[in-house]
Amino acid sequence: MAVKEFPMGTPLIQSEQAITAIHVIAKGTVRASYPGGEFYLQKGDVIGVCELFYDSYFISYKAVEDTTLASYACTDGHLAELLKTKSDLSNLIVSSLFRQIQEILDQYELMKFDCGNFYQYLMKSYSEYCRFTAKHGLPTRVLPGLEEVSELVLEEDVSDWLHGYYAQLQRIMKSISAKAQIADFVLGMLLKASQDVYDIISVCRELYDYKAGIASLLMSENRLDFFDLYASTLYRIGAHSEDSTSITAALGTMMIQLESQDSIDKAMYKSRVKEYKEKLEALSQAADSPTGQNAASADDAPNLTDSILIITQYSEFDKESCAHFQAAIDKYNKLSDKNATDDATRKLRMTITKLFYQIYTAAFMKSLNDPNVPKIVKMFFNFGYVDETLAGLENAAYLYSIVDSLPSDPSHNVYTAYEWLKAVYEGKKAPCRNEFDNDYAAYVHELKVTGKITAAEEGPMLTDRTQQVTFELDNMFQSVNKMTFGRISIFCPVFSESNVLKDLADTLVSAEKIKESFEHIRHTDFSAYYRDTMYSNPDIGIAKETVGVEILPDVILMPNVGIRGVMWQEIEGRKRTTPSRMMLSLFQMEDLNNILVRLTGEYRWEMCKRIQGARWNDVSEPSLTSEYFDYIQFYKKNRELSADAKDKVKLSMQKAKNSFKEMFIRDYESWIIYEGAGSPRLNKVARAILFTHCPFSREIRGKLKANPLYKETMDRYEIKLSQKVHHMDNLFQKLKNAGVEVPKEIAAQREFLLM
Repeated sequence: MAVKEFPMGTPLIQSEQAITAIHVIAKGTVRASYPGGEFYLQKGDVIGVCELFYDSYFISYKAVEDTTLASYACTDGHLAELLKTKSDLSNLIVSSLFRQIQEILDQYELMKFDCGNFYQYLMKSYSEYCRFTAKHGLPTRVLPGLEEVSELVLEEDVSDWLHGYYAQLQRIMKSISAKAQIADFVLGMLLKASQDVYDIISVCRELYDYKAGIASLLMSENRLDFFDLYASTLYRIGAHSEDSTSITAALGTMMIQLESQDSIDKAMYKSRVKEYKEKLEALSQAADSPTGQNAASADDAPNLTDSILIITQYSEFDKESCAHFQAAIDKYNKLSDKNATDDATRKLRMTITKLFYQIYTAAFMKSLNDPNVPKIVKMFFNFGYVDETLAGLENAAYLYSIVDSLPSDPSHNVYTAYEWLKAVYEGKKAPCRNEFDNDYAAYVHELKVTGKITAAEEGPMLTDRTQQVTFELDNMFQSVNKMTFGRISIFCPVFSESNVLKDLADTLVSAEKIKESFEHIRHTDFSAYYRDTMYSNPDIGIAKETVGVEILPDVILMPNVGIRGVMWQEIEGRKRTTPSRMMLSLFQMEDLNNILVRLTGEYRWEMCKRIQGARWNDVSEPSLTSEYFDYIQFYKKNRELSADAKDKVKLSMQKAKNSFKEMFIRDYESWIIYEGAGSPRLNKVARAILFTHCPFSREIRGKLKANPLYKETMDRYEIKLSQKVHHMDNLFQKLKNAGVEVPKEIAAQREFLLM
């Protein structure tokens, strides 16, 4: 036995730490915590008694006051010996076990009850929000992810009889004196109990994640949440309207709900509440003011009347179809809920979508030879704008003000959709692949093979720019516009106020914002967009050297208000030194940096598959995809993973819908956003794979060097890196001795290795 004192606030044991001993609390109080729950241990309780069946802890323990622990080794048969020889200790262990199981079971039942109530509260909140907006003629907005929320369903739940079983077992054990208890029976009971506790906490983790998902819909960092919907509704109807009291009461109830949610960032919550109260006070003061100084002058607003008529007339498309389109837009405009999922609304959206693209194509073709495209038509091309009322007059005026100065930059690979389509027509860019992964040449060849065109027609069609841009409009443009919007089931390509969840000026994506995001990613994962190419210069004695070339992606800004990004293709054609193509919404409601991190992860996966070809998942040929595939496929047998880590992998795979690619992308997001900032989130196996193939920059490696979680992997990486640098140094010296100037490609490769 070893006795040791710990000051208040000391982390005693972390989850996944190896179990080598049990610890009896001789003095003080200890907080035991796990996802979604916590309980307190006092003098006489035993730390680790719930985890004895496993090699590592799955509960974390922290001293909440000055604490003294008496520790007993519990490996290699020590525990069985303790139970046989120390009856008093055996009694402490058993009584503490039952207290802890009771706490954990009570918290499980409370969490499950809370999940049901929380879901009902969310649905009721949305119904109330819809009622408020309908009553005041405001657009009803749909939050991303709301349609995916359903009542709690657990694949594996805690058995109903477990609570009663341990209550009865506790009574039985109390009736037997400590000296009469059979050590083998007690040991077996402890091991079985730890398995049950592990299963209960695994379910608690699912309950915690479920509540966290609902809580993020109520309030989140990206502000796509109910708190913002309710607050913006209140700002629109005014502080003194008849419904303002009901909305402020609803917001007050929401704040009470959020205060009790552990998953909500407390600093973010306080900031949002403070901002809301300040705006509410300012709104109230403005309403009491006799002057209307804040009202916009009608003379300042652009004339956007009959926008849809201007657009359809410009397109010179079939008059009957244009009239049909105008009627459909008028009908859509009158809907109180434009994002409804009933059949009539869904069919109306489909009709609008079909006619929208036909008119868009006709107008685009005409604009190619028109140096003076009307501003309203430009709004149609770049924003999907068709009607001032549908867009909201304030939004329409903003779109009008920026349409001639959009912050794209084709010279640095950032295009609006219209600029991209023009680049395709002008031959500056090849069309993207279609949804079947066929490029334009393959598509034309398929037309010939299927008899839709003749062999004589194939050649001219390959170079026909009108056909090329039509291919782009019919395939990539339509598919990606829906995908970047994000909510496919309610997609409609026309700009509608109902889809604007934040201020447009704050969400407008610019070339500068994209550049900053990519610089942040490359600061962490410096090799993200480098591709290995072969350099050869026999004249100076270089037969073959592998050098990295950085190729940043083309980014295309689609004409919608959306929440997703799309990594459409990793290269152009078959040449590996061509840019990948990524698509974003021009108005991005989600955090741009997080979206580009995700797209970079997807790019890394797809680029590795492209390079490896058919052997992308063959672990005998080490690569990012093959090693990650092997890790996920055989994680249950991996001795480097604790039981808790394996359980987390299982849950993560369920969330990723058993997609290896999706699982990797999620881990890559954690790698860049959290691990790169010194906050470990991955297990040791995933961390080793990512460190090997997506290493941090030298600056970040320096910061993490002292962290034991990274030491082993970092040491291996540094050894391999030093070998490569040594090879380059020898090559430099060889060229210097020969009096030959070092080629810029070789110099750049050495700089790359030292990043």
